[in-house]
Amino acid sequence: MKRQKLDYLQKARNYAFLLLKFRPRSEKELYQRLKKKKIDEAIIKETLSFLKDKNFIDDNYFAKAWIESRLKKPFGLRRIKEELRFKGIDKEIVSRTIEELSVNYSEEEAVLKVAKAKLDKLKGIAPDKAKRRVFDYLLRRGFSADIIIEVINQQGRFSTQSRTVPFQRTRREGSALA
Repeated sequence: MKRQKLDYLQKARNYAFLLLKFRPRSEKELYQRLKKKKIDEAIIKETLSFLKDKNFIDDNYFAKAWIESRLKKPFGLRRIKEELRFKGIDKEIVSRTIEELSVNYSEEEAVLKVAKAKLDKLKGIAPDKAKRRVFDYLLRRGFSADIIIEVINQQGRFSTQSRTVPFQRTRREGSALA
């Protein structure tokens, strides 16, 4: 019986190492993946304890690596926080890590960069329609609606034709429509 438990434990560890080989993972992610493989709860706990003791999983490190990676894409802070919450990272770890890493990060600059690139692809489309598409795209990427509206309205040349259309917040879902 003891031999069988050791086999299951080794299989669980091997699977966890296989997952960690591709990218760092949170403790919750590993737990869910091991659970999905129908591994016994006691074996999962023992496996996770072993991995934590040997520093193969560390939610602080994972949060830092995830945030750095997502800021380079760039994604908005709101989306990054939501992704980390979904991955089981404690709110305190998320807040502290975002505060540390976003010192040199300007969401306005990121919105401007992404908006310009997206608008370049939307040439030939009516300005109000292009702005709406850019706004929705940036919102899905996790940027703040207020920052998106501010950046787009500051850029008078955010027009695919000669006339510009200001953005305004409307009652419908907080959407910004021309």
